[in-house]
Amino acid sequence: MSFSSLEFIFLFLPIFLVIYYIFPKNMKNLILVIFSLIFYAIGVKSNPEYFILILLSTLINYILGILIEDNKKYSKYILSFGIVYDIGWLFIFKYFDFFSKSIGSITSTQPIILNLVLPLGISFYTFQVVSYLVDVYKGKYNCRRSIIDFLTYVLMFPKLISGPITPYDKLDEYINNKKTNTVENVSYGIKIFILGLAYKVLIANRVGSLWTDINTIGFDSISTPLAWAGVIAYSLQLYFDFYGYSLMAIGVGHMINLKLPINFDYPYTSVSMTEFWRRWHITLGNWFKEYVYFPLGGNRKGKLLTIRNMLVVWLLTGLWHGADWHFVLWGLSLFIIITIEKLFLKKYLDKYRWLGHIYMIILIPLSWTLFASESLPSLMVLLSKLFGINNYMTLNFNYLEYLRKYGLLLVIGILFSTKLPSKIYEHNKYKILEIFFIIVIFWLSVFCLCIEANDPFMYFNF
Repeated sequence: MSFSSLEFIFLFLPIFLVIYYIFPKNMKNLILVIFSLIFYAIGVKSNPEYFILILLSTLINYILGILIEDNKKYSKYILSFGIVYDIGWLFIFKYFDFFSKSIGSITSTQPIILNLVLPLGISFYTFQVVSYLVDVYKGKYNCRRSIIDFLTYVLMFPKLISGPITPYDKLDEYINNKKTNTVENVSYGIKIFILGLAYKVLIANRVGSLWTDINTIGFDSISTPLAWAGVIAYSLQLYFDFYGYSLMAIGVGHMINLKLPINFDYPYTSVSMTEFWRRWHITLGNWFKEYVYFPLGGNRKGKLLTIRNMLVVWLLTGLWHGADWHFVLWGLSLFIIITIEKLFLKKYLDKYRWLGHIYMIILIPLSWTLFASESLPSLMVLLSKLFGINNYMTLNFNYLEYLRKYGLLLVIGILFSTKLPSKIYEHNKYKILEIFFIIVIFWLSVFCLCIEANDPFMYFNF
């Protein structure tokens, strides 16, 4: 069950909110935990053992947090055990087959393949519990003695399966019920939820159909203009899919007075890849900075070690998104680009922002090309189409048909990836028009969900 499913919008969420609002403040965490367990159980109904896995993981990390705080002498060893335990499950489900195949191809031996289905949200909740254990070990905050408080932190359904990845201290105020919710906060949450729904259903799903069509045709059979239109469509689909989910999560959070962090800050208006990755999936970048980059030494130990630390972070970022070599290649390419920017290029891009925008208009879809291509041969064909390498530049007019079908969606996607619509809204803010707009896009989204199969969020795969 995803946030953009009719079951969630018209059944799960309303029932949850009614019960949540009825119960007193000291019961709200328990209600949230119960509904979060129901939400996750529905999501893994075809693999019920994963429900046991998340409960086991939560319970063990709850106990480990207490042990770390109460046993200072052995806290380092307890922390190490906890990290190995948490990352170990992630490795088994997400990376075992990848490394087994890679080692098998190098050694010419038969690899052991488990073919396990990736548990829903494991990449996200693993990072959550690891950050908790590390922070308790560092003394950043005290461990949670209340099992309900800890279950609330790990399992709260607005962020459970696709983030935002949020350290415990960012949610402490909500978990401890220190503030009373307001009607304005609830209405704002509804508005943000509907906006995220529209981004997912009306933009991401629709513009993403162009990339689906191109994959159906095959890269060999498309023209150069259509190849560029396709990678732009994929870039917009990925952005509005995940940005839409993040807004929906933030919206649900506001409905229950839960302040989740912003995960996107108009990244497509950046003038460098360095800036882009400060504004794209912000909570993931902050996690790697806080729990990998800084512990390795950050930029405090000279230029060579700084570059090494960046390499580790970007290779792990690539692998976090998927267990395949094209994700590793994608992470490595980002490392090379950002390193070049830090060495000399970024100061020029920041100074001449028009040049930076042109640079990123080309670079953003190219970087997602590495992300989207599932094999090296298909990547090479697509790049050949894009740049006319080896006589692959083709100018047949098959792209005109697709531009007639998707051109307006591409323009709308590009427009809404900038700050222009929000600036226009802020300068022409009329309550009646705002309510009318929200109602219209909500029912348009619901109509689209009714007439077509509901696509799951892309980041569920990561």
